[in-house]
Amino acid sequence: MTNLILVIDDEEGIRDSLRGILEDEGYDVITSMNAEEGLRIFDEQTPDLVLLDIWLPGMDGIEALKRMRDRRPSVPVIMISGHGTIELAVKAAKLGAYDFLEKPLALERVIITVKRALEKAALEGTLRAIKEEEEKYRIIGESPVIKHLKQQIELIAPSGSVVLITGESGSGKELVAREIHRKSQRQKGPFIEVNCAAIPRELIESELFGHEKGSFTGATERKKGKFELADGGTLFLDEIGDMSKEAQAKVLRVIETKEFQRVGGSKNIKVDVRIIAATNKDLSDEVKKGNFREDLFFRLNVIPVRVPSLRERKEDIPLLADYFLELIAQQFGKPKKSISSAAIKALLDYNWPGNVRELKNLIERLFILSSGEIITEEDIRASMGTIQTPNIQSYLRFRTLKEARDAFERDFILRKLEENNWNISKTAEAINLERTALYRKMKLLGLKEIEEQKD
Repeated sequence: MTNLILVIDDEEGIRDSLRGILEDEGYDVITSMNAEEGLRIFDEQTPDLVLLDIWLPGMDGIEALKRMRDRRPSVPVIMISGHGTIELAVKAAKLGAYDFLEKPLALERVIITVKRALEKAALEGTLRAIKEEEEKYRIIGESPVIKHLKQQIELIAPSGSVVLITGESGSGKELVAREIHRKSQRQKGPFIEVNCAAIPRELIESELFGHEKGSFTGATERKKGKFELADGGTLFLDEIGDMSKEAQAKVLRVIETKEFQRVGGSKNIKVDVRIIAATNKDLSDEVKKGNFREDLFFRLNVIPVRVPSLRERKEDIPLLADYFLELIAQQFGKPKKSISSAAIKALLDYNWPGNVRELKNLIERLFILSSGEIITEEDIRASMGTIQTPNIQSYLRFRTLKEARDAFERDFILRKLEENNWNISKTAEAINLERTALYRKMKLLGLKEIEEQKD
């Protein structure tokens, strides 16, 4: 992708000269003759680098630099001046300018400075993305159960053994899997995730093992499967309790032999993959019911790890809420909001059937919908309907059976939607209701509005 450079200078000759040499180097260039127009272009066109004259009519370059650094501090700004001073150069550097070039411009130096500035910005962007990715999947909490979980991860990660992570939906099983990978000897290898519940039964083998061209209708080219893509790294089999018995048998063989064949293929492919599986089901119970292979269960259950529910670590809720507010503010490029002590108490009083995922969804909703800079208890109650755990007394206040039944259905469906991250199909399956019937219920009970606010 070609870099876009913004040149702001009131001298037409300088603008044309810089445009010419930069376009010859393969850059896209846009120019402006004053700071006001340049700032508008800066906001609308989002350039990768700015060449900014200090002495401009109206707003000067120093003020424009301040505003650019406030809006997008990652964009390098190179200051240029026909009669600069050491004091100005120092001031520009303190404000975050990448470099200071004096007129008449030495064009070779301009090219070298631009190239180095863009390379530095790209490197910083990569490092920032890595840091943000790590921050996104960080395990937050200081409760005893979370401290124990972190100690387990430290012991488990270097071993290379198969790990089975259990816990309720939304409790953070993926975070644990990623942390085990990040702290393992395979950390430089790929981390490949497969949601076994989200892949149709007829496609799961192709997803896991790949397929050869022409092996089935729609297989227009050879495709590598997740096992192959995870070679040298970690394969995370999420919701493995929902995998078909046929696929279970093939996964068992790969674990035992370290090799497999693509669908429609005849060549054995060897892989070096660490398996981490996760489920919200009791697999020993699924074995008894005949839904899960006992031999695969034993191969997966080498090192069991249980992720606690949010109900078991409510003391982590203030830390988690603050963490999510920080992440969401970065995501939307807006100032971080705070949360009142009364709002925190309301969060602590709730039972969180959807666990950390439900809390994150709520915080995001509050960030978007609350009008002030501080999220209040009233914001929470308005956004979630009722944050208190319903009990029989709360339904006895209604005059008619229909009113009480509607209130219960709304509470029940809302909780199940939060548990399933607002996935309508999964929620319908979980409560044994047709998808279309669930949609009708949501519309009737006023839950469609909440779904639309989330979108």
